[in-house]
Amino acid sequence: MTITVHTPDAVEEYVYDEPAGCDVGRSAACGIRIPDRYRRVSRRHCRLDVDPPGVRVRDLGSSYGTHVNGSRLGRLTEQPLTDGDEIAIGDVRLRITVETTADGPEEAREAPPVPGYVLVRELGRGSQGVVHLARHRATGELVALKRVAAQGPVDAQARFAFRREFASVRALRHPNIVAFLDTGDTGDTGDSGDSTAGADRAEGGDAFWFACELCPGGTLERLAARHAGRVPVPVALSVVRQVLAGLDHAHRAELPATRLADGAEATARGLVHRDVKPANILLTGEESAAGPVVKLADFGLAKAFEHAGLSGHTRTGALGGTIPFVPRSQLLDYKYAGPEVDVWAAAACLYWMLTGATPRDFPAHKDPVAIALREPVVRIGDRGASIPPRLADVVDAALVDTPRIQVRTAAELARALREST
Repeated sequence: MTITVHTPDAVEEYVYDEPAGCDVGRSAACGIRIPDRYRRVSRRHCRLDVDPPGVRVRDLGSSYGTHVNGSRLGRLTEQPLTDGDEIAIGDVRLRITVETTADGPEEAREAPPVPGYVLVRELGRGSQGVVHLARHRATGELVALKRVAAQGPVDAQARFAFRREFASVRALRHPNIVAFLDTGDTGDTGDSGDSTAGADRAEGGDAFWFACELCPGGTLERLAARHAGRVPVPVALSVVRQVLAGLDHAHRAELPATRLADGAEATARGLVHRDVKPANILLTGEESAAGPVVKLADFGLAKAFEHAGLSGHTRTGALGGTIPFVPRSQLLDYKYAGPEVDVWAAAACLYWMLTGATPRDFPAHKDPVAIALREPVVRIGDRGASIPPRLADVVDAALVDTPRIQVRTAAELARALREST
């Protein structure tokens, strides 16, 4: 894949053969750096997540906007791109070119088979893998199946780390958490059942995959778009209560025992998500009187894959989350972030649903990490939305993260929300 950058006085090409993520802007830290004289381009203007032949663009809160084929993206929203698409940022144009082969475009190539599943169609691509709608051969069940390619040798330690992380995630069983059902790698030969055993047999596999329950209603972002960016209070409260119920279960869940090097077994309790955001809150497609049924997705399995050393490239999003939905303590010490960071992020999602804005403002010309570390949260009442005063007080209290997060558990925030209405 080639991304060609056109400025009024130069043309430059960037070629991507492997998954990568890069920011585009005037900052020296950007992977695609635009000369500082182009002032309509923000320091961090947009982000490209490349997974050849797929690529997605996300606006990073730019002042002048990110335009795809003439249409402006919403702030902090993303869109998939295809061959021939053009991104306009100020006076700069980025053109996407997907190379073809004698067999036709790369997108047309048949996906490698997955033991026990029939791939129906591709649902999406990202920097961490490809997601397909798939049907289990034995049961006929439809699932979302994600494949993540391993780059380079896959040793026993890396396989063990991946299987251990999967076992922990799979142990989370709750109505408001997306259930992980199955895993293996491309070397599996079995047809169905628990393919973790197959993964043990397939030491030569070069791509891991995992299947999870399908949520056909899309993401919380889609729900917000249906309400023109501001979700009605009853629906927003229903969504966040379900998210908190899932988090409360995950934070207290008993996890499978881990066998240590000396043969002893260590037990653990609770998983922290560390990336709660609208894109990771999925809708099942079912509706209740109060609103949709939602499930929290991505409890770190794909990131654990990279941590196990199977991805062959530096993990994107190394701060462990999406900055507008991350509290200060997580930025300062991601490795040891506890359940309270998920509670803060859930409150941030509620704030976003009610106001259409993130808790902090992120001017395009400033470093977003610096903003998150130094700037206070804007009180929800100052956003101009019509919110009951007692609810506003609860949200404001839950988003205090200096010097520490005040609301520490999902149960505590859920109780405060109940008492506010």
